[in-house]
Amino acid sequence: MEFITSQVLYIALFILIIHSIETLAYAVRLSGARVGLLASALSLFNILVMVSRMANMMQQPFTGSLLDHAKEQQATELLATQFRFIIGASSVGTLLGMLLFPTFIALFSRAIVHLTQVNGSIPILFKKVVTEGYIKRAIKYIHIPRFSDLKGIHWRDVPIRLFIFNIFITAIYTIGVLSALYAAILVPERSGAATMASGLINGVATILLIVFIDPKISVLADRVLKGKGSYQQLKATSFMMVISRLCGTLVAQLLFIPGAHYIAWFTKFL
Repeated sequence: MEFITSQVLYIALFILIIHSIETLAYAVRLSGARVGLLASALSLFNILVMVSRMANMMQQPFTGSLLDHAKEQQATELLATQFRFIIGASSVGTLLGMLLFPTFIALFSRAIVHLTQVNGSIPILFKKVVTEGYIKRAIKYIHIPRFSDLKGIHWRDVPIRLFIFNIFITAIYTIGVLSALYAAILVPERSGAATMASGLINGVATILLIVFIDPKISVLADRVLKGKGSYQQLKATSFMMVISRLCGTLVAQLLFIPGAHYIAWFTKFL
């Protein structure tokens, strides 16, 4: 059984896309607050969310096949190494999202404005943005992050507890499926229960994200729109959340195996 296979590369690519899009989600409220159209920004971003969900569905059969091959060839340790490689792809995807952050804010802000000009019609907007003239103008806004982009960003603008909490939520979300699949090979007699536990783990992580993280940033964005908050503070918070997300994908490497053993132990009670 090879370490790097076409299946592993496909999964890594899908994971990279998923985490890049989820990282850019922190830029959506910045773009919406920048042009004063937050609802339109969130609506337009749903298209990218759909791409992320599609990538997630496409990688699942490939990931399952890795588990099947590992069972057939009794390659438990190799499977763990492959899963760590896939977790690494989540870190690369997050870094890619960070590099695209300034470009995304600039282009997405203009796309939001254009969306309002075409009365919310996505097909007309798509037809408009794929023209040669628009693409040439869009290229001018592409740039990598600069130190000047960090001007005015301070740790004191971000609650430390929120920063740390986001690290662990991201870590749990990153390893949820992989730890559950690895647990299935640790306890083959309860592999079905272990595999299905992935949905519960990711579900809990998503709920925690929705309850504790998203509302905080949304409130900041609303305050900016009402003139009661600072755009700079919203920018600082969004940037720090991206940093915490990157840290979360790194912490996921540490929690991957312990998480698998915990799931394997928990299945005894099911």
